[in-house]
Amino acid sequence: MNKLKSLYLIFTLLVAQTAWAYGLKFYDSSYPIMKRTSFDVFDGSGPLFRDSVSVSFRMAIYPSVEAGYVLRVRTGDGNSSGIYNLFCDRWGDSYRFRVNHEGHNVLIDMSLNQAEVTKEHWFPVKLTFNLLGREVILSVNNQVMKCRVEQLPHELCPEIVFGKSDYIIDVPSIAIDNLVINGMPAYSFPLDESRGDVVHNTVGTACGKVTNPVWLINDAYHWNKVAEFSSESNAGTCYDARHNKIYYFNRDSIMIYDAATGAKQQQAFGERCPVPLFLANTFVDDINNRLYVYEVFHDFSNSGPTIASLDLDDFSWRVESESELVWQLHHHDAFCDPVDNMHAIFGGFGNMHFSNTLYRYDFDCKNWVRVDSLKGDVIAPRYFVAAGYLDSNRSAYIFGGMGNESGEQIVGRRYFYDLHRIDLNTRTVEKLWELQEKGLNTAPARGMLVTDDSTFYVLRYPESVSDSYLKLYRFSIKDGANEVLGDSIPIKSDKITTNAHLYYNERAGRIYVTVQESDNDVRSTLKIYSLSFPPVSFSRFSGAGSHSYIYIWVIVVLVAVVAFVAAIWLMKRRRKSPPIQPADIHFSSDLAEELAGKKPERANCIYFFGDFTVYNRDKRDITYMFTARIKQIMCLVMQYSDGDGISSQLLSSLIWPEKSKDKVKNSRGVAMNHLRKILSELDGIELLYDKGRFKFVMTGALYCDYLRCLDFIENPEEPSANTREFLDIISRGKFLCNFDESIFDDFKRHVEARLERTLLIKMADAFNSYDYKHTVDFAEAEFNIDPVNESALSYELKSLYMLKKENTARGVYRRFIDEYRRTSGEDYPTPFSDYWGV
Repeated sequence: MNKLKSLYLIFTLLVAQTAWAYGLKFYDSSYPIMKRTSFDVFDGSGPLFRDSVSVSFRMAIYPSVEAGYVLRVRTGDGNSSGIYNLFCDRWGDSYRFRVNHEGHNVLIDMSLNQAEVTKEHWFPVKLTFNLLGREVILSVNNQVMKCRVEQLPHELCPEIVFGKSDYIIDVPSIAIDNLVINGMPAYSFPLDESRGDVVHNTVGTACGKVTNPVWLINDAYHWNKVAEFSSESNAGTCYDARHNKIYYFNRDSIMIYDAATGAKQQQAFGERCPVPLFLANTFVDDINNRLYVYEVFHDFSNSGPTIASLDLDDFSWRVESESELVWQLHHHDAFCDPVDNMHAIFGGFGNMHFSNTLYRYDFDCKNWVRVDSLKGDVIAPRYFVAAGYLDSNRSAYIFGGMGNESGEQIVGRRYFYDLHRIDLNTRTVEKLWELQEKGLNTAPARGMLVTDDSTFYVLRYPESVSDSYLKLYRFSIKDGANEVLGDSIPIKSDKITTNAHLYYNERAGRIYVTVQESDNDVRSTLKIYSLSFPPVSFSRFSGAGSHSYIYIWVIVVLVAVVAFVAAIWLMKRRRKSPPIQPADIHFSSDLAEELAGKKPERANCIYFFGDFTVYNRDKRDITYMFTARIKQIMCLVMQYSDGDGISSQLLSSLIWPEKSKDKVKNSRGVAMNHLRKILSELDGIELLYDKGRFKFVMTGALYCDYLRCLDFIENPEEPSANTREFLDIISRGKFLCNFDESIFDDFKRHVEARLERTLLIKMADAFNSYDYKHTVDFAEAEFNIDPVNESALSYELKSLYMLKKENTARGVYRRFIDEYRRTSGEDYPTPFSDYWGV
């Protein structure tokens, strides 16, 4: 048993150090007392610790409220003399952390430089009670202080509370993550829940309780619109990373958004901006605290300066240059090289040409200088390009865009999904890779975030679609492997002055996106969005708080040690289990046969799970009336019907990407009339077209398994009598199982990720409630989503063991190992005997 504890401790600390958690943020003292956050780690007194116990976590401080009680520890000796707290406040340019023997005296007073503490947003904190040595030890950002405390007992059952606790109501604006209570035993809390007030440890056990939580993983998935501005005249925007501010300006005034505080400011200029603005391209010289605005080319209606700079201290303008390039460069991108103090631009479109020229702005000569010394691979001329810079290897990266090898617009354009690296030391260009993507064409927005020599982030969207969405992608620099992160940002891309830009502030740990939209290429609106870094994918977000994958990892690592202990535990549990009646046993294999022989129980049924099937009001199967294309349209409209619907442009680009605009309109009209005719066979559903968008309007008369399944997912605590209906739905098969087109990949991933989280929870709940019949059903449904899910395998085999179905279990195991070998190319390492009888 001691060996088991030791291994568990090592594993717990390993997980705490390597897993990225997103943490818990606190409602601080700026909120009413009843709204402030309180996190009771063990929901009362904790387990018994002897000799020593420490509380370690990562912490972030926000500027709104910088004073209050971070942590309070009641030693459990039954009186107020055994309470210790950690207090944090700001004194000038320093943060002070004080450990107090509550109501008695200050034990430790530690002062740290504010800039150093907040350099990387998160910093480590550790409070240790050395019970044998009678010491309290505080470590903050690797600075350590200790104090001898004679009152400490040799063992304790601590009550550990973060934030508001009893009459302690002063709560600072902080966040914590990767919490570890280290003693014997040790407990680790990733704090990666996305909702609710229950806190789980890394093995999925509910331990703590939190009131008024702010789960930060939501902030790493959902874009938050933090500000919006508008201008009646041409305007530009840029980001000042040093001061964490976003500027939006026209010729008469500037609007400033302070991303750190959320404050907004508007300042009129004493004199107008000297550059006639059209595209209003900008960059910030943070060394001299100046904002530069430039037009690389004036059309015939404008003349005068092309480059000017604004002093961000007194908001006075200074003309820099009147030089211009030979033509306009719409939708070029830029990067800054601090080594040469160089602002460089690449790509763009103008005068019927695409550009692949690299220009740099010469601050001494005050004009654009063409960089002609590049060697190596040639980057094809393009616009709608993304550029980024990595300081560690002094390289610029160029991703994607539209254009062609000749640079002539009359040749036509194609979409590039490639990555080039420009070594600025040797001026050498290297093409790293090119992807062949299918489906809807996308272009990158401006701004590439290159975090290291292995990863970069870009925004992408179908710029040819009027009403579309920006999506954030993470790419591998090595091979182009990528995934979508976060939800989406709407953008209306009708006009050429519309643009979006991706920014990053490492110190704040946040990504910012500006979306500047125009309906006439003059007036515009600026919307600013923010997301916590690192962002998460939908599957990661939808699985937040579900730690079964860690639990399985623990079993695999420690199976040789825990097998005997687990066997004894299960034997004891079996003695307590209610007797199982053979007549009640019902498996998913039986369920599938049962469904195959059933007639529909309802009229007006639409099934999206398994084979797409539709029954009309007379319970007649009318699936044959749906051609392959009509099925596609049906699914796309259903996908977007929970919002404003799908725009006709997006629908056309997805279903008829090869057709011209005129032909698409005719084909779309014919198809939608056909779909309406089919739907007239049903009650409770109508295809609505409003403001350029299609959506379904449905009533209770229609039964749709997809919508009903969403009801179960969103309301998991529905009466157990509905479990049979839920199983009937998911046992039909995979969601959209025969829709293999890539346009449905996101829809399927979205539904399956939400469904999988519910299945894993219900599977575990059923097993823990000795409902082995339904455990098997839920496990089989999980295999429809993830055929090699080890958690489902473990639960199903253990349930079949309890139900004495060894032949069935061996069949399940053989199917699993065959699929595992097919997908991984390796043999499954865990033998059947490790599951059977355990």
